[in-house]
Amino acid sequence: MKKASVPAEAQKRALELQKIIRHHDKLYYDQAKPEITDLEYDRLYRELKDLEAEYPSLKTKDSPTQKVGGTATSGKHFQTLPHRLPMLSLDNTYSLEELKEFDERVKKGLEGQKYEYVCELKIDGVSIELIYEKGELVHALTRGDGEKGDDVLRNIQNIPGLPTKLKGSNLPDRIEIRGEVFFTLKDFEAINEDREEKGLPLFANPRNTAAGTLKTVDPKESAKKPLHILLYYVFSPDKLPFDTQQESLQWLKKMGFPEDAHFRLVKNIDQVHDYCEEYQSKRGTIGFDCDGVVLKIDRFDQRQKLGETTKIPRWAIAFKFAAQKAETTLKAITLQVGRTGAITPVAELEPVQLEGTTVSRATLHNEDEIKRKDLRVGDRVIVEKGGLVIPKVLRSLPEKRKGNEKAFKMPSECPVCGSKLEREEDEAAWRCENAACEAQVERRIEHFCGRDAMDIRGAGPAVVKQLLAEKLIKDYADLYALKKSDVAEMERKAEKSAENLIGQIDDSRKRTLGRLLFALGIRHVGVHVAEILAMRYKDIWAVGEASEEELTAIDGIGPIVAHSIVNFFANKTNLKIIDKLDKGGVNLKRLKEEEPSGEQPFAGQIYVFTGELKNYGRKEAEDIVKKLGAKASGSVSKLTTYVVAGEAAGSKLKKAKELGVTVMDEAEFQKMIGKYKK
Repeated sequence: MKKASVPAEAQKRALELQKIIRHHDKLYYDQAKPEITDLEYDRLYRELKDLEAEYPSLKTKDSPTQKVGGTATSGKHFQTLPHRLPMLSLDNTYSLEELKEFDERVKKGLEGQKYEYVCELKIDGVSIELIYEKGELVHALTRGDGEKGDDVLRNIQNIPGLPTKLKGSNLPDRIEIRGEVFFTLKDFEAINEDREEKGLPLFANPRNTAAGTLKTVDPKESAKKPLHILLYYVFSPDKLPFDTQQESLQWLKKMGFPEDAHFRLVKNIDQVHDYCEEYQSKRGTIGFDCDGVVLKIDRFDQRQKLGETTKIPRWAIAFKFAAQKAETTLKAITLQVGRTGAITPVAELEPVQLEGTTVSRATLHNEDEIKRKDLRVGDRVIVEKGGLVIPKVLRSLPEKRKGNEKAFKMPSECPVCGSKLEREEDEAAWRCENAACEAQVERRIEHFCGRDAMDIRGAGPAVVKQLLAEKLIKDYADLYALKKSDVAEMERKAEKSAENLIGQIDDSRKRTLGRLLFALGIRHVGVHVAEILAMRYKDIWAVGEASEEELTAIDGIGPIVAHSIVNFFANKTNLKIIDKLDKGGVNLKRLKEEEPSGEQPFAGQIYVFTGELKNYGRKEAEDIVKKLGAKASGSVSKLTTYVVAGEAAGSKLKKAKELGVTVMDEAEFQKMIGKYKK
């Protein structure tokens, strides 16, 4: 069997994802200051997991997919202790269809045994492990890194109703109980009301506040905040007086722990679906932050049979709820200027809790969107956070108007440079046509440095703003004239970070022509169009010399894109910047890896790869069909030409069959491409 080689891009992306995920793990678990939503985190995690599935050699012992996020913060304030059993994470899904796939895996793993599930609400709180010895509560460990955690016993003891001594006789010498610590929404609101009265900054969300309270050094201070706890997992080195999850929850109630009134024993996956849908509709009435449902096999002996990976149990999964909605007030509408001069209205909102974070802004896209939704300053509005950092305003609530709301009117001048705004007939956006507008220059440089462009990570928005403010650069080509000494002299810029930035700028000189074309910020030229241009033309000058007629004849480039490309290269300022890039040592030519194959027999076709291929990594297979003229897609639709299904193909294969899309196995795919491969 041929072993799939690991492309350099896959190696690089895997390392990049590991770094990003570790960063967000630290923010979430250690600092209680998440920057992104759970959905965005899960997307990053799944991308890494898929890469490691394609190329197993990328899966290292220290990969985030093999470890629980977070660290233990051993020091003078809290003692760090090991967990006898690792505190594993749960696999999760946002799809009821994927719950069925999980059920199929369970059915296969249990080899015909009858089984039942226990459904429990997934509390968005802080994980904790309580340790009782001879019935006495002796330790309370945070999750930490999954292997060890901080002992926050003195703060846990402040939770009302938490037994410090277990009832009954004949208890095992050591019992370990896991659960979640959290604030009720009512208590959290009261805490913030008190802080507001005292002129203190408000806490962002209940989960972060609970995490901070557990790590409060002075237990008298933590006692002022009414924490709650629910427990869901009991184990011991010795025999416990129960054999199922349902019995363990009943035992916890008997021992005096707060009762979980929401759990339910169900007979099959259909009843699981009913429970998930029931509580998704009830989530606003539960009284605490709940972001999903945890599904567990009831019998412990069956759990043992199913086993676990290094990070997740195979007998449990979490179903995450869909986007949450909330009502708030539209306080104002402000304007942002983009890199192409497009003016984007932004809703300034009365801060509201949504998906575990405080939301105060949302994009409104354009003037027509505001009119269509009849949004007025002062309106009560419904906002939704469907996996986005900045949510969207769904609609206004006209029935709640008081008469003092104000309709929005687009100004005639740019809010940054004062130039007259223009709007073409076929466009929704108003634009500032002043290319020297400070806001546009700043956004263009940020775009140029972006991940899919020249990938200069150290040049984030704050650094770009500072470089412009200190007049070290005027445009993105000036980045290549920067010296380490220039950057090191910037306020708050250490010598090491200056060295890193200059190193990243130097590395970016070798990027592909396709990346550079995207980085230039030509209107309507996205990543895909940039790749098409790089395959067609040998260097940037050849692209600039192409006529609209010539460009329009290329498959994938329409008249609007062609017109935009020609206009960009007709601009003398742009040509001067490209000349500066050339003098700065930036690659302006097509690299060997971008060269197309001689034949394009798959032109116009769309391929979707699903499941595990034996002889190819997924990226490798996609690159093959792309070089033969086809497009590779990640989702199946009526436009899909072929679905290539490997082993363990799931929902994409099912959808292909439902839509009547032609499905081929790997052997058929190999035969098809065999005569074209050199």
